[in-house]
Amino acid sequence: MNWVQDVLIKNGLVVAFLATGILMLITHWLGKRFTGSRIPGSAIAIFFGLVLAYIGGRITGGKKGIADIEALSGFSLMGGSMFRDFTIVATAMGASLIKIRQAGVAGAIALLLGIVIAFVFGAGVAIAMGYRDAASITTIGGGACTFIIGPVTGGALGASSEVITISIAAGLVKSILVTIATPILAPSIGLNNSKTAMIYGGLIGTTSGVAAGLAATDPKLVPYGALTATFYTGLGCLLCPSILYLVVGWIV
Repeated sequence: MNWVQDVLIKNGLVVAFLATGILMLITHWLGKRFTGSRIPGSAIAIFFGLVLAYIGGRITGGKKGIADIEALSGFSLMGGSMFRDFTIVATAMGASLIKIRQAGVAGAIALLLGIVIAFVFGAGVAIAMGYRDAASITTIGGGACTFIIGPVTGGALGASSEVITISIAAGLVKSILVTIATPILAPSIGLNNSKTAMIYGGLIGTTSGVAAGLAATDPKLVPYGALTATFYTGLGCLLCPSILYLVVGWIV
């Protein structure tokens, strides 16, 4: 057992990727088997990740969640800012500015409105929860945009791990709600062509929720909605820790 533990510790990052891969396989199966893919496996995986982080912190009394368990210490690197930022850049690189222009002015307006409306709602929730500092309010507001924008904003502004966790949870709830609501609302909002799908993706923003919701509506619409949702994430990561943070700081 000591030999096994030594191997796990010396190959911490590999173990972290392996554990994440196994978790993703399980959660995607759960999402498909018990929800008919209405709730994306990625959303379920994030929920289980938060639970495991809590358990790890409670067991060890540490501050790094599951990474405080020595055999799983590789999660501190895998979940760090380097891989986070790499993931965001890699996602944004998959989108084309030429294609986004197909949505026209309506698509650009949808992107800005989607970010601002979600941010204001999240900031309001943060204030209702008792937070009064600009960094915490902005981080939770970013989380209401997506569960990627929240931690990116929190990391940039030096928010506490508690606040960053709340921002991730807010984005997770949004992703699940969007997944469930999209096929229900699609007929009444005319979500049946590529242009409206791009506008919808820009307005809502959460890539996993939009992609899963459009897949349940019409699989042909998924690439268009996911395209502008990707831009939403990149634009949110730019605006939340900068302009929106300055606005919140001026207000509070």
